[in-house]
Amino acid sequence: MRYRVAAYVDGFNLYFGMKAKDWQRYYWLNIQALAANLLRPDQDLVMTKYFTALVSGSTGDPDKSRRQVAYLEALQTLQQFNIFYGHYLHNTVECRKCGATWIKPEEKMTDVNIAVELLNDAYEDRFDTALLISGDSDLKGPVEAIRRKFPRKWVIVAFPPARHSVELEKAANHVFTIGRKKLADSQFPDEVPKPGGY
Repeated sequence: MRYRVAAYVDGFNLYFGMKAKDWQRYYWLNIQALAANLLRPDQDLVMTKYFTALVSGSTGDPDKSRRQVAYLEALQTLQQFNIFYGHYLHNTVECRKCGATWIKPEEKMTDVNIAVELLNDAYEDRFDTALLISGDSDLKGPVEAIRRKFPRKWVIVAFPPARHSVELEKAANHVFTIGRKKLADSQFPDEVPKPGGY
């Protein structure tokens, strides 16, 4: 018997996990290949959903936005792959000691977008197993809801490097942490062909 797997990838959680491990060499990551490389032999990846937000070029690194756009363009060449966008709120933060203020961007909507897609796909019977790549404890609720409403469906949580959630571990059917080799084996080639060029 073959089992259908849908992957849900928390882009920033994965990115900051790799950054915390100082694994920048793996940033050119083919998300869909990573999800496929995490499957068992009796599983088929039927779709991959990637959740992110567009970064601002005014964050002290003007090339950050350009690099992200290039990466998203590479991801958009993949089949059965969808990108869902949240947004940033720019909050003013004040130092309690000196009174200095600065703007701190905070990414919003990713956990909500993941929850909506997880639950909708479960209700539409689009997967047998959901592969959730995140360590965000805010996703405990939708994971518990799927297990309660659809006891035959499984939710597997793949924690990004340097990310973990006890709440998600308790809620999921199974958990594991993504290792360096899976990331290394899931890289895009240096040049990714697009319909209009590279």
